[in-house]
Amino acid sequence: MKAKLIAVGERAPAWVAEGFAEYRKRLSHWLPLDLVEVEPGLRGKGRDTVRAMSDEGARVLAAIPRDALVIALDGRGRLHSSEDLAQRLEHWRMQGRDLAFLIGGPEGHAPDVLARADERWSLGPLTLPHMLVRLVLAEQVYRAAAMLANHPYHRA
Repeated sequence: MKAKLIAVGERAPAWVAEGFAEYRKRLSHWLPLDLVEVEPGLRGKGRDTVRAMSDEGARVLAAIPRDALVIALDGRGRLHSSEDLAQRLEHWRMQGRDLAFLIGGPEGHAPDVLARADERWSLGPLTLPHMLVRLVLAEQVYRAAAMLANHPYHRA
């Protein structure tokens, strides 16, 4: 099983890129995780926000691997503890499908993206910068994989 993090937005700050790279490296033997950056829709004065979301949504959908199980990060999604996420990861492994985690743009995901998602996952009620979400997601997936491998990284 492999995973892709498909994220709207390009050129993460160095600290995000370095943190993501660290967790990607740690995950490499349990769950290879690749990052696919998707160009955001055009926003600004006189621009149509709905059109921007639709454009980036089309690019996100095109980046999803065929037959992947799709988990959209969404503020209205289901909350999981780290232990719950480890159980979800084990369940996903049993299905034998690759994973695609999706991070939307400033307004969230386009309706077509949410319709394609098999699951919606919320990181909690806080609003987080989308670049930081990349790092939090990578760390939590690593934590879940470490728990399944009985690695001492997670201590409750």
